[in-house]
Amino acid sequence: MRVRIVLLASMAATTLAVPAWSHHSHANYRTTSYVNLEGTVTEVHWMNPHTWIYIEVMDDAGEPVIWALEGASPTTLRADGWERDDVQVGDQIKVRCHQLMDGSNGCLLGFVTPEGGVEKEYD
Repeated sequence: MRVRIVLLASMAATTLAVPAWSHHSHANYRTTSYVNLEGTVTEVHWMNPHTWIYIEVMDDAGEPVIWALEGASPTTLRADGWERDDVQVGDQIKVRCHQLMDGSNGCLLGFVTPEGGVEKEYD
């Protein structure tokens, strides 16, 4: 009987710990500096585990490029005062974000200034 209880307890502990193992770090972003971007929202994905905003930005040559911006979960954003429709396709926004380490067009969002709004934290 004692062996069965120990076995069940260790199975329960393992089951509860697995979700913690699956969460990733942000080591793939340059978290010590910010990139400032301004562009037009082309997509918004308000979903778990992270929200995503895609914006079209003009590069140095004047050509449009798409940036993928990773944000916090919808639950975290709602707790910080964000609503699902605060950023919509077609909006002009400004962002301060941590660019991917490889220099590609991806960022971890830090702050967003919605069209006609005030800069707010988005993480």
